[in-house]
Amino acid sequence: MKHSQVLAWVDEYVAAWRTPGIARLAKVFAENVSYRLSPWKEPIQGLAKLGPFWEQTRDGHDEVFELQSEIIAVENNTAVVRLQVDYANDTPRKWRDLWILTFDSDGLCCAFEEWPFAEGQYDGQKS
Repeated sequence: MKHSQVLAWVDEYVAAWRTPGIARLAKVFAENVSYRLSPWKEPIQGLAKLGPFWEQTRDGHDEVFELQSEIIAVENNTAVVRLQVDYANDTPRKWRDLWILTFDSDGLCCAFEEWPFAEGQYDGQKS
């Protein structure tokens, strides 16, 4: 993968999130995708399970948010992307994420791992 391909993939991911329904997921993820919501969660396995998850998770295709992304690293078929997402209507509103992405030979993501952090989630103090 090249940086430009990863950036195009992120754009397609956002477009899929903003599109009604789940048909566009097939342009982003491989049929057998492993989609991990955090390093501590068991992954969602396959597009058949990922689609209903997307429909339940988002506030709708017209959910208001701004997203900025930056490619941290790309090596062979793996990429790390840092994102900032600001949601207009959610609490918490601001998130910073790291995505670890593995792509198949068709440029579809076959393994997605997210490390999400909400604003104020960790302040460096032990509780």
